[in-house]
Amino acid sequence: MKILALMVFLSPAFALSPAAREFMSITKELEPVQCEKRQLRRELARAEIEQREQDVNKLRAKFALLDKDKKVLKLERRLAELQPQVSRSSDPDDLPAISLQQREAFYRCD
Repeated sequence: MKILALMVFLSPAFALSPAAREFMSITKELEPVQCEKRQLRRELARAEIEQREQDVNKLRAKFALLDKDKKVLKLERRLAELQPQVSRSSDPDDLPAISLQQREAFYRCD
């Protein structure tokens, strides 16, 4: 009985193509960085509107540090390689699963 329940629970993950599973795994790993970047963009926009140059410079420096992180760069490059494969995947479950993951990540960040 437990095995059947486990199979039902895990079956959507196995229904995805390998490229989609890798894409989702990398996206999950990058989620904290993407969230931080989103928050920095908002703060940066506010600082620019309010003409707080010192804050703008600090926020841009923080953003640049995130963009220079070698681990993040490597993962983002891999996502860029996987994106065309996933977008033309013949597996009907790939895109809805990725979309759901991205929506959930967006709301977790706010």
